[in-house]
Amino acid sequence: ALRKRFCVRFDFELQAAANDDGMILSLGPQHSFPLEESFAYVTSRNVEEAVRQSCFYIPLFPTRWRWNTTRALAVPRLRGGKKVQPYLQRMIADDLLAATFPEQVGCQENVTGPLEMPDHVLLRQTMDDCLHEAMDVDSLEAVLRRIEDGEIRLHARDTTEPSPMAHEIINGKPYTFLDDAPLEERRTRAVMLRRSLPREARDLGALDAAAIERVAEQAWPQPRNADETHEALMGLVAVHEEDAAAWEDWLLDLAARGRAGALEAGGARLWFAAEQHPAIALLYPDASLPAFDLPEGVAEPCEDREEARRRLLRGHSEVRGPFTPSGLASRTGLEAKDVARGLQQVEASGFVLRGRFTPGRESDEDEFCDRRLLARIHRETLDRLRREIDPVSAQDFMRFLLRWQHLAPGTQLAGRRGVRQAVAQLGGFEAPAASWERDLLRSRVEDFGPEWLDELCLAGEIAWGRLAPPRSTTNGQNGSEAARLSRATKVTPVTLASRADLAMLLAAARADGRLPREPAAGAAAEILALLRERGALFFDELASGTRRLASDIEEGLRELIAAGLVASDGFRGLRDLTRRSARRARRGRYLGSGRYAGGGPAGRWALLRASEADPAERDEFAEELAQLLLRRYGVVFRDVVAAESFTVPWRDLLRALRRLEARGIVRGGRFVSGFVGEQFSLPEALEALRAVRRSPREGERVRLSAADPLNLTGVILPGPRIPAVQDRSFELVDGALAEPPAEGLLAPDADLASIAEGAHAPSQAAPTPRRAIPRSLR
Repeated sequence: ALRKRFCVRFDFELQAAANDDGMILSLGPQHSFPLEESFAYVTSRNVEEAVRQSCFYIPLFPTRWRWNTTRALAVPRLRGGKKVQPYLQRMIADDLLAATFPEQVGCQENVTGPLEMPDHVLLRQTMDDCLHEAMDVDSLEAVLRRIEDGEIRLHARDTTEPSPMAHEIINGKPYTFLDDAPLEERRTRAVMLRRSLPREARDLGALDAAAIERVAEQAWPQPRNADETHEALMGLVAVHEEDAAAWEDWLLDLAARGRAGALEAGGARLWFAAEQHPAIALLYPDASLPAFDLPEGVAEPCEDREEARRRLLRGHSEVRGPFTPSGLASRTGLEAKDVARGLQQVEASGFVLRGRFTPGRESDEDEFCDRRLLARIHRETLDRLRREIDPVSAQDFMRFLLRWQHLAPGTQLAGRRGVRQAVAQLGGFEAPAASWERDLLRSRVEDFGPEWLDELCLAGEIAWGRLAPPRSTTNGQNGSEAARLSRATKVTPVTLASRADLAMLLAAARADGRLPREPAAGAAAEILALLRERGALFFDELASGTRRLASDIEEGLRELIAAGLVASDGFRGLRDLTRRSARRARRGRYLGSGRYAGGGPAGRWALLRASEADPAERDEFAEELAQLLLRRYGVVFRDVVAAESFTVPWRDLLRALRRLEARGIVRGGRFVSGFVGEQFSLPEALEALRAVRRSPREGERVRLSAADPLNLTGVILPGPRIPAVQDRSFELVDGALAEPPAEGLLAPDADLASIAEGAHAPSQAAPTPRRAIPRSLR
């Protein structure tokens, strides 16, 4: 309807496109009018007639006409016992339309006004279908009445670039077109979608003031003689005498030889080159200009004042760095609104960018800067930030990591809050199930109690699960070994993470398309089907729903945990299953009903679901993962994340880290010596790195589990890689490896029951191994 009203007003066929979210009308330079006027083009009083007239010129009307004539049997479906071909039905319907409504199919060049539809039953039905079935003109009238009553407000905005909400319709597919112009001839193809810094890059805005000053000084002309001064005047068109104070002698020499002149405008004295006299006369029509005797063809031609203004603004933007329209107006003798209008044209050509670039500036006025100079300022700022820290050695980096992850003496966390903070830092790292409580959390949280972890899990703050699905276990292994690896045990790799991050972490670990293999039959398959049908269930509900023994349910849950398919809402469920897997009682396990005498694993069991990988959100997904790695290590580069189970390519993480650096969230540079590639750090991590580098080495000893994420032997630390197994440990002295790896913090067959019951043995003290029980007595 709006397009039709524009066509009537301007007598010009407009290109238009529309979808469910917006519409676009492509106007030419000859269409000039206040934007607010367009709000009154379509009202509740004329909208139905406007839509009615527009229907005659779109495919909707003939399509609905064919449907109605076919249903009314005016167009035969069968002829001679055979079905009439669709193209013949279309031709017959078109002939029938020409007979009943000849103006609609007549030559459009002879149309002099609105079409009057004949009073024909099929025509009336077709128009009614178009207005009330294909479209909803009644609701449109209601919306227009609400606009007229002031319930809905409309705002007109004249901008230099399309808003992000308009990008979709500007790049609309051919099915959104409301006219016959092909894609190659659309006016929207000439619209540039990026003429200013995006909002997130404006917020980086903390450009270095020294870098801005340095780049502006480098860009400003530095002539060494009169000829170079004349060349500078040609580029600037007109320059304020204060800006050219250092050129005074050469300017006077040029003026004496008739190659330059001066004028008074806006209370300022300006110098200009004689060749720019035509442009100066257009820019300053009221100024008194000196006469020049120039040979023919030497003067720079200038068609109109807009061209002269554009030439002056481009010349100054090339050498000034960030500036405001009012500031430039005071240096050129032009009015501020004249400069602002000209800068909009220069901005539309993509030559300058608009934003707020100078830090600490109190004015709300936007600044403009040459695109090339702004890129240089940005590079200078990043270079300055990267020079702020000298790289540390690998040993000092390990000392930093021990403090960053609260492993160094005196840096441990405390209480439930400490457990939450430690899990937030370690989230997404996979370690043996038995190592989380016994080694990783106990070494980071002072007086760690397993009940704190259970409370946080049951409160919905922390979740656990296996991220990376196991690889095939049948190649090169006997049946008993493959069966053992397919069930959850103390060494099954699992992770603890914030419940809000678990779906993202699952997607990151399975980004290569390798999904868990679902069981084909047995208790595990029945449990999986039941959870999909009924959602999260307790152990007894799983037993009653599948009608299987408790032992079968336990084995099925172990298989599903090992595959990365299910998890419980509390960590106690995993603790119970892995403990029972290690110590099975042979007698007194079952009651007569087949139920477990001591109760099943605690908690409700549910499916693990990865977030949907939307290609459009790939960048945001990589940024979330990059921020998680920064929280864990403080400083991130390719080698330090080699032990992670994520399958997101490093190139995606690298692009995300670069975007975070551009927004000022992280810092890029060379922070750890001896490693290749780009490195990125959190600002607070840089302060900690500096503190570690300044602090002396005092023989600080820290014992770590080989399953700890800081087992970076063979990666950061020189020497062979210590296998990440849960029953092995090693010691660091001032961040360096002290001795060959020793057997673990706990013996391989140590019982976890004491940990589950809250016994807090020091993590460095290994308990006395139990005497082996003869197999015949087990």
